[in-house]
This record gives sequence, C-alpha cells and structure tokens, in this order.
Amino acid sequence: MKLAILGGGQLGKMFLQEAADYPMPVAVLDPDPRAPCAALTGLFKQGDYRDKQTVLDFAKDADAVGIEIEHVSVEALEALEEAGKRVIPAPRVLRLIQDKGLQKQFYADHGLPTAPFYLASGLADIDPERIPLPFVQKTRTGGYDGKGVQVIVSEEDLH
Repeated sequence: MKLAILGGGQLGKMFLQEAADYPMPVAVLDPDPRAPCAALTGLFKQGDYRDKQTVLDFAKDADAVGIEIEHVSVEALEALEEAGKRVIPAPRVLRLIQDKGLQKQFYADHGLPTAPFYLASGLADIDPERIPLPFVQKTRTGGYDGKGVQVIVSEEDLH
C-alpha cells in the first residue's frame, strides 16, 4: 500500500515520524521545497496541492490519499475517489471544512453547538439591527491561524 499526503508542513512531519514504524511508503506533495516533510521522505514532490492536475498526477499510483492542510484541490480528490482511491477525509467533508459558512450552517442544521453566526456576502448584507457592534468578521474560505479574521468595533471598520 502507498499513501499520498497533500501538504508537507508540521502536521505532515509528525505524521511521517509515526508512519516510519510501518512498512508503507508515504509520498508528500508541497509547493515549498524546504517544507518540514521534505527531508523525511524520499518520495517528496514539489508541486501545488491546489492544482487539480498536479494532484491527480501525484496521487495516481497511491492507494490512499490524505491531507495535511485543508487548502487543497477538492475537485482532484473527488476525481481520485471516483477512480476508486480511498480519500481521507472524504471530499464532501473537506468542502465543509474549506467553507466556514457552510460549516457553521451544517452545525446549525444538525443541532451541533456553535457560536451564533450570520452569513453575509458583502456590506449590503450586513443588517445593523441584526448584528450589533462589536462583532467578529471571518472570511468563509482561505483563512487560517487568524488570517481572514477581524474584529469590527465601529462602522468605519467596515470600509
């Protein structure tokens, strides 16, 4: 069995350290040639895990595909799953993880505890009666480790 991992950061490094105890080759794809995983596997490939074709080419010989970072090509993972590869997490789950708005709505729809939220696509969607200041604004996609998050204290912060 061969495993392909998209992303070669610190989580991937910890994964590879644990995987070393098992007789399974693990390939890693990351755009940074100096990614933490690069020195831990002879199967490191530099490439963009957000690019569908790059991911498809990288994972074509793998039996299973996993992720170390959420910002990867879901379209590629869907195609790999359709081709019979085991993909963890499932692409449908990753879509929820990638879009914080969909994620929050999923929680609400399924009675899962979550902080109150309000989905807005732009300034025109923000109703001051419904969302009193201050509030926290979070981007739906692409944010991580605080990136894409801001506290709105006054109306000037919206412009």
